[in-house]
Amino acid sequence: MNFPDNLKYTHEHEWIRVEGEEALVGITDYAQHELGDVVFVDVDTVGESLSARDRFGTVEAVKTVSDLFMPVSGTVLEVNPELDASPELVNKEPYDGGWIIRIKIADAGDLETLLDSDAYRALAE
Repeated sequence: MNFPDNLKYTHEHEWIRVEGEEALVGITDYAQHELGDVVFVDVDTVGESLSARDRFGTVEAVKTVSDLFMPVSGTVLEVNPELDASPELVNKEPYDGGWIIRIKIADAGDLETLLDSDAYRALAE
């Protein structure tokens, strides 16, 4: 499993990569492995301001559908446009091409509540 040091993680297996006042959010390598082959990603919250731990969408795998949760409070700016045609990017590149949403962070203090790579590794293994 891959647990990049430059990311923060949630107990629900989302990751966040901060880029100034914005951030990319996706699911972890561990989560995609547990779900199996991702066949569809549904995000219907673009433009909405959500609180940390609010549901922002779902990811559908061959055998299950799983909710996706905001790691921090913020506004959903966009969904990864590549996922419509290639949802398998979530499996193949969970930390790069398989990102799910871009958000504008509302409260950077929320980042302090998230796990670093070592803490997430301990949770996932």
